[in-house]
Amino acid sequence: MIFSDYEQKTIRLSDERWKHINDRHPETRGQEELIRKTLSSPDFVQEGGKGALLAIKKFKKTPISDNKYCTVVYKPSDAEGFMITSYFTR
Repeated sequence: MIFSDYEQKTIRLSDERWKHINDRHPETRGQEELIRKTLSSPDFVQEGGKGALLAIKKFKKTPISDNKYCTVVYKPSDAEGFMITSYFTR
């Protein structure tokens, strides 16, 4: 899958990484649109370790309950970045 972040940078999500994310965070299954919205228009972005960014967006409805945040951890690049993980949290 291919996404774009809030700076219009391409973020790749490989099938293998998507399976890993779904295995570790089953609530993300079928939530590609929330992940896309989080990357493209986050409420805020936080710097993580080793050059990673955390895009965070609050949603009124999520697969786990109301008023939760979707977090997408990814490593941007001018060429093509990649997603590390995604999950829902309080």
